[in-house]
Amino acid sequence: MSKTPFWPAFWRLAKPYFVSEERWAARGLLAVITALALGTIWVNVRLNAWNGEFYNALQDKRYDDFSRLLLEFTGWAFLYIVLAVYQLYLTQMLQIRWRRWLTEVWIGRWLEGSAHYRLALADFGTDNPDQRIAEDFQAFVNDTLSLAFGLLTAVVSFAAFVGILWSLSGPITLAGVTVPGYMVWAAIVYALAGSVLAHRVGRPLIALNFQQQRFEADFRFSLVRARENAEGIALYRGEADERATFGARFANVVGNWWSIMRAQKRYTWFSSFYGQLALIFPFLVAAPRYFSGAIQLGGLMQIANAFGEVQRALSWFVDAYVRLAGWRASIERLDGFIDAIARAGRLGGELHAREGDAIDLERVTVAVPLPGDGTATRPLLRASGQRIEAGQHTLITGASGCGKSTLFRLLAGIWPFGEGAFTRSPAARTLFLPQKPYLPLGTLRQAVAYPGRAGEFDDAAMRRVLEQVRLAHLAPQLDETASWSNTLSPGEQQRLALARALLLRPRWLFLDEATSALDEETEGYAYALLQRELPDTTLVSIAHRPAVARFHRQRLAVEREADGCGGLRLAPILPAS
Repeated sequence: MSKTPFWPAFWRLAKPYFVSEERWAARGLLAVITALALGTIWVNVRLNAWNGEFYNALQDKRYDDFSRLLLEFTGWAFLYIVLAVYQLYLTQMLQIRWRRWLTEVWIGRWLEGSAHYRLALADFGTDNPDQRIAEDFQAFVNDTLSLAFGLLTAVVSFAAFVGILWSLSGPITLAGVTVPGYMVWAAIVYALAGSVLAHRVGRPLIALNFQQQRFEADFRFSLVRARENAEGIALYRGEADERATFGARFANVVGNWWSIMRAQKRYTWFSSFYGQLALIFPFLVAAPRYFSGAIQLGGLMQIANAFGEVQRALSWFVDAYVRLAGWRASIERLDGFIDAIARAGRLGGELHAREGDAIDLERVTVAVPLPGDGTATRPLLRASGQRIEAGQHTLITGASGCGKSTLFRLLAGIWPFGEGAFTRSPAARTLFLPQKPYLPLGTLRQAVAYPGRAGEFDDAAMRRVLEQVRLAHLAPQLDETASWSNTLSPGEQQRLALARALLLRPRWLFLDEATSALDEETEGYAYALLQRELPDTTLVSIAHRPAVARFHRQRLAVEREADGCGGLRLAPILPAS
């Protein structure tokens, strides 16, 4: 949950759009919607006066006035409908424009500087960023506009109708004390009492709604996770364990929902009683003046209508309380998400990287975070002066878990933990192939070209690289859309990643066990292919099979030191005798 006070958190979310490059369109829409809202209130004021005349005409049986007033009502009703329709239409236009802007900005910040990756490295107290972007921004925008215009309508309606109610209700004498405009005071007391009670009864809904969103997202994430790892679960016969996980997470959803039901039931008892009483209350209070002959039927109906408008305006808090609870919860979740992105950007130690024509690990200590928020770490690797020149194919070796892949993340510029200075290859000329390739959603053509654009390469180039990595059978499927990470075997996925390297032709190619799913003959063929087709590319590989060494000129070995931290030793690889 956010630690920022509520209103600063709200302003941090709401202000940027209205001062952005779209500010004039946003402010213009806001102004027009406000004018339409005020127009509907003006029509309501006119209809209140019409009420008095209409019911007086009915009481006095004046048919000519009755017919005239019906025609007049038709005009007012048509105008009200036009104002209401365009107020809704333009409000929805502002909603989607604001949501689109927020989504684009925060997806950019989530992805910028690998913040999405850093969020996974430490516990920042935020969960399910996908939900924050997909659902909470929508809820924030919709609820902000709905509540804001609801409050505006309430305030202006109160200002417009309180004078009418004051003049119509007249004085009343109670215990020898004359109270002028007594219906106004009755409406104020009624609404204030209802607001206080609404807050007391509905307050638990704020925390419960916050929890419900989190439990729903956790449950949904576990289902998505199972779908993405369906084969592994099936091979391990892990269905029972997954079922238990789903059951536990869904139990949280159900348990919290029961709590919401109980809280909502209490609030509905109160709000229903409050709303039903409000229908008859003005007639009860105004009845003495009507039966005494002080006012006519039209005056009674006009008083009841004006009382209803004033009471509804003052009861805005009661009517909107449940939505306010959800709105506040979404703001707190979004503020926590924004804070987490900011903290992720500051994560780590004092690592200073620059780009150059060689990799130079001058004096670097690479660390890993301890459980928590990433502020506590332990050293993992230590380098001092190891250098890889362009063209020097290098094999990185060491025991499993000693930090080889972490060293690759450092060289990719995404690992924040550690201290020291180093030089790495330029990002635009570098490609990293992890053990499990990432295959984006979309066509096979997009998967082969990633992270380049598929349109940059013609069919002949695509087919050629697929044939070179022994995936010619996939060439006819270039424009088919599928979940390729589930469709292709691990070995096919790794060969597709090699085709990606042949297509993009980087100057530096890092392979983190990128051929581990291939048999030895195919692995050897793949390395020979890379060296033949990419003569200007420097290969830096992590691999465990000894046969891979012959495709490299030197070895960077990770060796354990006395303090438990791994040191690096660079040595040439001697040709086999």
